[in-house]
Amino acid sequence: MTYKKKLIEVALPLEAINVASAREKSIRHGHPSTLHLWWARRPLAAARAVIFAQMVDDPSAHSDLFPTEKKQEKERQRLFRIIEDLVKWENTTNEKVLQQARDEIWQSWRYTCAENADHPRAAELFDRYKLPAFHDPFAGGGALPLEAQRLGLESYASDLNPVAVLINKAMIEIPPKFAGKPPLNPAWHNKSETEKMGREWKGAQGLADDVRYYGQWMRDEAEKRIGHFYPKIEVTEAMAEARPDLKKYVGRKLTVIAWLWARTVKSPNPAFADVDVPLVSTFMLSNKAGKEAYVQPVIEDGGYQFTVKVGKPKDVEVVKLGTTAGKRSAFRCLMSGVPVTYDHIREEGKAGRMGSKLMAIVAEGDRGRIYLSPTLEMEATALEAIPEWKPDTPLHGKCRVNVSNYGLDVYGDLFTPRQLVALTTFSDLVQEAREWVKLDAIHAGFFDDGKPLAEQGVSATAYADAVAVYLAMAITKLADRGSCICGWDSSRDSIRNTFGRQAIPMVWDFAEANPLSESSGSFENAVDQGFRVIQGYSHSSVEGFSTQSDAQTQSISDNKIISTDPPYYDNIGYADLSDFFYVWLRRSLKPVFPDLFTTLAVPKAEELVATPYRHGGREKAETFFLDGMTQAMRRLAEQAHPAFPVTIYYAFKQSETGNDDGTTNTGWDTFLAAVIEAGFSISGTWPMRTELSNRMIGSGTNALASSIVLVCRKRSENAPVATFREFDTALKSELPQALAQLQAGNIAPVDLAQAAIGPGMAVYTRYASVLDAEGNPLSVRSALARINKVLDDALAEQEGDFDADSRWALVWFDQMGFNDGDYGIAAVLAQAKNTAVDGVADAGIALSGKGTVRLLRPSELPADWDPSTDKRLTVWEMVHQLIRVLEADGETAAAEVVAKLGSRAETARELCYRLYTLCERKKRSQEAMAYNALVQSWPEITRLAGELPSTIVSGTYNLFENE
Repeated sequence: MTYKKKLIEVALPLEAINVASAREKSIRHGHPSTLHLWWARRPLAAARAVIFAQMVDDPSAHSDLFPTEKKQEKERQRLFRIIEDLVKWENTTNEKVLQQARDEIWQSWRYTCAENADHPRAAELFDRYKLPAFHDPFAGGGALPLEAQRLGLESYASDLNPVAVLINKAMIEIPPKFAGKPPLNPAWHNKSETEKMGREWKGAQGLADDVRYYGQWMRDEAEKRIGHFYPKIEVTEAMAEARPDLKKYVGRKLTVIAWLWARTVKSPNPAFADVDVPLVSTFMLSNKAGKEAYVQPVIEDGGYQFTVKVGKPKDVEVVKLGTTAGKRSAFRCLMSGVPVTYDHIREEGKAGRMGSKLMAIVAEGDRGRIYLSPTLEMEATALEAIPEWKPDTPLHGKCRVNVSNYGLDVYGDLFTPRQLVALTTFSDLVQEAREWVKLDAIHAGFFDDGKPLAEQGVSATAYADAVAVYLAMAITKLADRGSCICGWDSSRDSIRNTFGRQAIPMVWDFAEANPLSESSGSFENAVDQGFRVIQGYSHSSVEGFSTQSDAQTQSISDNKIISTDPPYYDNIGYADLSDFFYVWLRRSLKPVFPDLFTTLAVPKAEELVATPYRHGGREKAETFFLDGMTQAMRRLAEQAHPAFPVTIYYAFKQSETGNDDGTTNTGWDTFLAAVIEAGFSISGTWPMRTELSNRMIGSGTNALASSIVLVCRKRSENAPVATFREFDTALKSELPQALAQLQAGNIAPVDLAQAAIGPGMAVYTRYASVLDAEGNPLSVRSALARINKVLDDALAEQEGDFDADSRWALVWFDQMGFNDGDYGIAAVLAQAKNTAVDGVADAGIALSGKGTVRLLRPSELPADWDPSTDKRLTVWEMVHQLIRVLEADGETAAAEVVAKLGSRAETARELCYRLYTLCERKKRSQEAMAYNALVQSWPEITRLAGELPSTIVSGTYNLFENE
């Protein structure tokens, strides 16, 4: 078949997608990521935009409707506006916005069906009344299947990892089964008909209400069983005498939010060999202005005790350092000051002699946290807890990091005895709650056929299973904030979670949350977060399916739309990390999903990650990854619906960059090679940034997109073999045009090089292979290098649009930046560019004197500059004046300058791309950020310019007409 180009193969409103993706990182309440932790989850905004754009036709595919480039661009902008609305967080459940996107998808689909009515497989592939289904074979955290379902597609998610499978079941499979149903708990069922009247339960709201109800039952039942391990603390007169701020609490019993502990080892000093000295990274408890609190260690009677003080500490440095020695090599003995080396700590830990000592207590006050000194009773209560069960699954890979050096070898070692008692208690209660849900559902009139959720049941039994799933996921959230790897955040007065990053590092002074409180780290809080997520699930009843399957052998993708986010070489060890959650999910849900939780740990041997420890070294690990990923990609190329491109996300890790162009690294090359070897051609590469715009440029380096979206089509079986000359000729012919289109779409300069790889690789991958001068296949890395060189040449060719003074300034800037340079060299360069040093000085862009020449910085340019009266107007001055005005006075002021510049303004934007490229190569991050910011602001600046009164632009065009 002859396919129509989709929007994603031509253009995207990239900046709108990136801004929405970055903003999403700060959204917590109701975001699916708060249901269950997963690593490197794609932003919903990006997922939604990508799936929409890979399904909707680009206007150029309909030359009968849009015969000119101008009309095509106008239609493209209309589609962009739909995407710009679609990616906003507040529109995630906006049915009006979602329906508009669904209508566009249907319209393109009907065109496709009509044009393929004579296709030999038309009945199978092109049903105008039914959209193709969606599949993600590396479903992970489920963002892509969820957004496909939200856009109206029957959604399939598969993954080898059972934790990922469960997350996807909770997001796309369970909610539609029970959509629109009221809750079945007694609190609602026993209400009168009058009380129930007018209450409409949309989407999964009824299910969410039941999760909250039975979650509260579990919390209350747990308090009956283990509440004595979590006593309140009474404020006494003696405590108030030492701390006047406690006087108003005297006689009151306060709920403890957390207990703060310090790990201990025996002192290496023989004189104090019987003392367990603390290993503390900081004694600071709260850094909030006016609410400072800290721990003061007091040495007495051959030992020590901890006392909590309020206010700013006198010796701030000592408090911040805790007992660290100020070096990475050691702590110091609190008693004697001698170094406590890491070798000593490792020896103590592996011998089972590492302990812990209560350092402070955090309680709930009237308006915030109260920090209290530890008590012997509180410490003794914690030590009374004896768990009946402990997960003995060994730690592997990045989960070990350094914790195994100190005797923490299995997952059970990551929890205190009291934490284990709490987690096992809540885990046992899941099955009890499940039975109550089933009985209450039957009592409420819900039929029951005994068919469980694992067998696609929808009756009372299946409903009880569904509620149990969300309650078990609340337990894993409890574990994430309830391990002895959780630190205390003194800037926010709250507990950090275990997975602050994609590993499990050692934490010396840790915070133990109270699971029975109402604060962060409590079961009630975990249930509430899940409740908010379930409540917000789409009201659509479109089905979803989540199954455990190996991407290398699966057949689920057959004739489906595919968008996927596979593992990133060796960046993240998903299987190793997810064992932390698996051990608790398996204990809670094995009766619900016996087939999903058959193994003691998450399957690891087949996981497509280049993990050296599993494969006997890095070289073998890379071969394993390349072979496995090629096979997985081949399955997609063979099975994908022919009308749609496949979109594949790949995380770009900047630290892996191996050269100056910032667009290649081992993982990236290897992944691209796998995709191409599998039979795909690449028609687009789109950088998706999830960082805020002020973090795009790191100190002294460029900061590329956090992930790249590859747009792929199955390569023709009749693809020819090309020589390097043929490849290079096609590249030089097509890449400049693609570059101009990307710039016209206002792609940010920071993303230009990566986005331009798309059309470059489209040329490379249209051939079965490209042969070099010696007849050997041209490698992906060599092809990327050539694409980058042609891109650089194309940007350089755009200099022909600039005036002579600007061309001189461009070369001088490349050599000297804004620093002084030799006048003689500047004069020779000026002559070559058909200008003179005196001329560029007269143009107001450079200073010349005392044998040196220097370009003026934007801040040095005159504030009263008016382009309509400038007798020697240069593109260079336009750019830097616009930067000066934008930084000083904002987009409205810059718009006035653009209005006066008229058609010349577009040339200024063109120069920004070239300047950004130069800065990126020279590691001039500050200047690069300024040029990038001007391009990013360009759409708004030009919009504002178009709204200005005509008086502002009077005389502008006469200036250019006389040239």
